[in-house]
Amino acid sequence: MTLVAPTAAGYEASADLASLLVRTAQGGALSVSAETLRLSCKCAHCTRARFDGRFPKAFPGIAITDIGDLGYGLNISFSDGHNRGIYPKPYLLNLAGR
Repeated sequence: MTLVAPTAAGYEASADLASLLVRTAQGGALSVSAETLRLSCKCAHCTRARFDGRFPKAFPGIAITDIGDLGYGLNISFSDGHNRGIYPKPYLLNLAGR
């Protein structure tokens, strides 16, 4: 089976699907691990799980399975089946340390 890294304009999953590469205007790229993205999801489901103390502290081996470009942000799907998270583009830059 061949894995194909999902892409969206200016954003793509790494070849091993373990991180999101964010292209900068200067031609460089920033990287955010899939685990950081999954841990940083702010969807209602994840927010409630955090509030209830049910949110995992880690997602070892998590992979990016799909990237949907919504214009203002990305909808990222993960190998654990989670696909509800919307990550505004400024939030992605913040997660990448920029």
